[in-house]
Amino acid sequence: MAKKKIEENDNQEEAVSFETKIEEAKKYLDKLIEPDITLSQSVEAYKKGMAEIELAQKLLDNAKLEFEELSNKEF
Repeated sequence: MAKKKIEENDNQEEAVSFETKIEEAKKYLDKLIEPDITLSQSVEAYKKGMAEIELAQKLLDNAKLEFEELSNKEF
C-alpha cells in the first residue's frame, strides 16, 4: 500500500511538472509576440521556451511508456 502511495505521489509530481513546463513555455511565447522585444531577447526567449517544451515532451513520453507498460501487464 505504501508503494502505491509513493507511485501516486510521483505521478502527481510529474503531472504538475508537465503542466508547469507548458505554462513556462507559454510565458516565453507571450514574450516573443511583444512588439518591443529585441532580436537577442527573442532568441533567448525562443531557446528557453523550446527547452521547456522538450522537458514537457520527455515527461509526456515517460508517462506514455509507463501507461503502455501497465496496460501490457494487465493482459
